[in-house]
Amino acid sequence: MNTVREKTCARCQTAFGCGNPSETIKCWCNDLPPIFSLDNYSDCLCPNCLKQATITKINEYVATITPENSKTNRAKDLPKTTHLVEDIDYYLENGMHVFTKWFHLKRGTCCGNGCRHCPY
Repeated sequence: MNTVREKTCARCQTAFGCGNPSETIKCWCNDLPPIFSLDNYSDCLCPNCLKQATITKINEYVATITPENSKTNRAKDLPKTTHLVEDIDYYLENGMHVFTKWFHLKRGTCCGNGCRHCPY
């Protein structure tokens, strides 16, 4: 059954909708990388809190990556998506998209363009 339930964020107490609106439209949380588990929370987080928690987890993981271990990183094995998330996959600088180290790790290889955040 496809329903959206009204929930309250376990972190900030904001009300938000949780669930799949239809069989073809998935919950908003599916736009974020599937790396976050609610180990410290008893229930869902709102879009803002989940994005911030995801960014924190990604930053902690990316900090462990060196050129020596980058080719065996776990991010490259995540499900592929064409949806890029601002502040996770890229950020804007002077109107230009700058891909993050996380974006490059998910791709799994160096493109050879001398990218600023290339982990390879």
